[in-house]
Amino acid sequence: MAEQTSRRPSRLRALPGGREDREPEPLWREVLGRRLRALRLNQRETLAETAARAGVSPQYLSEVERGRKEPSSEMIAALAGALGTDLFGLTEQVIDELRSHRLPLRGTSNISLPAHRASNIGRPVHGTSNVVLRAA
Repeated sequence: MAEQTSRRPSRLRALPGGREDREPEPLWREVLGRRLRALRLNQRETLAETAARAGVSPQYLSEVERGRKEPSSEMIAALAGALGTDLFGLTEQVIDELRSHRLPLRGTSNISLPAHRASNIGRPVHGTSNVVLRAA
């Protein structure tokens, strides 16, 4: 079997002297895993304690926390509940961390969108399967 590799999107990063470098964007599963681990450690819980409440094995939870597994939405909700939050709250925390890594793309303008348009950023455009609005 051929080994699958995932290519990470990257963004240009300015370096001293006017040079540029490409910095890989964090993957959703990695940021989610870090957030889950931070929540668990803040509650001073072991992998086994949290995993038992979520109905998963400690090994699986460890892989999720390390960004090795891409859990289903049902699994994310179970883990969030086991850590005293909900899917919405956990998703907001992950988005906040992703936003902190965001760098402006070279050659894009800083446009501001009306609130009703800004809420659609990252969602597929109606009637299409692959067109997504992106913020600069």
